[in-house]
Amino acid sequence: MLVSLLHFDRLRRTAALFTALLAAFAVATPATAAPAACHFPTLQRAASPESVGFSAAGLARVDQLIERDVAAGFPGAALVVIKDGQIVKQSHYGYRKKLDGRIPLDTFPPVRDDTLFDLASNTKMYATNFALQKLVSESRLDLQARVRDYLPNFADGDGDPIQGKAALRVIDLLHHAAGFAPDPQFHNPAVAGDFFSQDREKTLELLPKLPLRYEPGSKTTYSDTDYMLLGLIVERITGERLDTYVENTIYRPLKLNHTLFNPLQKGFRPQDFAATEPEGNTREGTINFPHIRTYTLQGEVHDEKAYYAMGGVSGHAGLFSTTGELAVLLQVMLNGGGYGDVCLFDPDTIARFTAPSPLDPTFGLGWRRNGTANMQWMFGSGAGPLAYGHTGWTGTLTVIDPEIDLGIVLLTNKKHSPLVDAGTNSNKFLGDLFATGRYGAVVAAVYAALNADVTSAGH
Repeated sequence: MLVSLLHFDRLRRTAALFTALLAAFAVATPATAAPAACHFPTLQRAASPESVGFSAAGLARVDQLIERDVAAGFPGAALVVIKDGQIVKQSHYGYRKKLDGRIPLDTFPPVRDDTLFDLASNTKMYATNFALQKLVSESRLDLQARVRDYLPNFADGDGDPIQGKAALRVIDLLHHAAGFAPDPQFHNPAVAGDFFSQDREKTLELLPKLPLRYEPGSKTTYSDTDYMLLGLIVERITGERLDTYVENTIYRPLKLNHTLFNPLQKGFRPQDFAATEPEGNTREGTINFPHIRTYTLQGEVHDEKAYYAMGGVSGHAGLFSTTGELAVLLQVMLNGGGYGDVCLFDPDTIARFTAPSPLDPTFGLGWRRNGTANMQWMFGSGAGPLAYGHTGWTGTLTVIDPEIDLGIVLLTNKKHSPLVDAGTNSNKFLGDLFATGRYGAVVAAVYAALNADVTSAGH
């Protein structure tokens, strides 16, 4: 009995000592257990253009270029330029709406700093890529994993002439080299056939079943299909619809209340937006499909797949925003992944997403790059070789030049104009013909407004 009691006492004392050591370790090392706090720069207004290397006269020439186009018939635009963490320029031009159908309004409401624009394919960056970059940083998404690891029903059909979906990786979608057609027109039965859908849940069931159109990895073909699939992957990983995830996890922590999907369902009014196509999706009556909109679009996403087939929420289109709020998202990228006390992703992830594709140096992971001289239409003549960004069909542009800590967003409603010739090209609008609508001249003018010593320092 005495031996047993002594043994018990030794066990009790050993346990007490172990508990004390654990407690001491916990008290001594609280910082190692807590997540690191974020302390990122936040945007400030530049005291003057010259204080960050710009010429006020040079920026006035940017205004003159856009205002000249507006005077000649271009509908409207908004521009923001940030440099070294400061807002150098935030300007607006022209009109939110000029036409009701083909009839000019009596008075044109002007674009304001708080006017929301349909970002079109810039949604791919500010919604889907931001979500993907966050998930990669959190090790919740593996870019080298197969698509079918996240979408189990992603598979070739028995009759598909091109096989290969089983081996496709997430990174192949991001490189736009996965083999898919650019525009799966789910909403139009004459084009979609068995893949016709104007119901979001049905579209999400059909999406992984779309057949390949070319051999994966053989070329780069910019494709909305890729980003519809990537948006679905975000939803499968997070368990939330894409809009719910990005609005609650990215935009609201950044205090961005005007960056959102389906804004007319969330308290905004049509007059808050720059209008897009004057006659819905009809291209002046040359296109027709079930339930097609015929009224002037204002506050509803223009993209047909996003609106009809995806309920306004898709990985490729559907996001609306303002220049002021996009300036914050530009700064997130230039900061290396955060803003203020909000951490979103890390610099290594940004470097991975903006590195050149082995197939085409003008593509990163979703982001477009100033990889060849052929990209001057978008980046102008002054951007450095590491500049990246994206465009959107409705007339939106992003340019980020990390070498000189510069960001540019140009938002326009260039499609709020008549077709040039409905009989020959139902996608060419009058607004597309202006320098402002072609982007490169505006970007070049912004770079030209930088002092020579600034532009030469990074390039």
